Amino acid sequence: MRTLILSDIHSNLTALEAVLEQTPGKYDQVICLGDIVGYGPDPNEVIDRMQALAPVATIRGNHDKACCGISNAEDFNPAARAAAAWTREQLRPENLAYLRQLDVGPLRVGDFQIVHGSVRDEDEYVFTLREAEENLKLAELPLTFCGHTHFQGGFVWHPDGRLEVLRVRTAAGVATAARVLDKGPKYLINPGSIGQPRDGDPRAAYAFYDDEKQRVDYWRVPYDVKATQQRMRAVDLPEPLIARLTIGR
Repeated sequence: MRTLILSDIHSNLTALEAVLEQTPGKYDQVICLGDIVGYGPDPNEVIDRMQALAPVATIRGNHDKACCGISNAEDFNPAARAAAAWTREQLRPENLAYLRQLDVGPLRVGDFQIVHGSVRDEDEYVFTLREAEENLKLAELPLTFCGHTHFQGGFVWHPDGRLEVLRVRTAAGVATAARVLDKGPKYLINPGSIGQPRDGDPRAAYAFYDDEKQRVDYWRVPYDVKATQQRMRAVDLPEPLIARLTIGR
């Protein structure tokens, strides 16, 4: 079974379509790790596209919660709060309902589980070795996929207690990197963000998982950033959210 792993699309239809153009015939099922909306200019269009893909599992992210009213955006920075408020005003009633019924992680899918932020808290950012170790110790399965940080890569907790950081670097253009998963360690794998990368690479990020080969393939795909930025400016979304798409930060 080959799984297409999407995360942190953030209402960026152009980036999502660029990813999907690379994937026909390459997967058996789709999962989404949350934050379908927020930040970007295409909330309804992205939800419609995701529903057409019919993922076997989709969990909510913190922006999904804020944009549909499950939570407020008090802990967001001003730009993110303004984008969440704008998004809520744009969402059609059926798409508000869709976001409100999304599953909460951790959620098991076959031989792995999915979370938005972390195993212990759907809103937690896992950046440090300590945070990764604490969560991997709690993981009931060897493999967990997470989003939220917008950093492609992850962590490996080895049986001897050693913790490894997975850093992904790929060539220009459409590019990929692979990681074979060994038996014994626990893995926390982040496919990266499709709609708003923050790891210094502005290309849309996603991943595949092959359970027969026990391999994760990380992918990066260029998209028309300026087209997304133009739509964001047309609806007066905050300039910092627009500018950061250029540099992936």
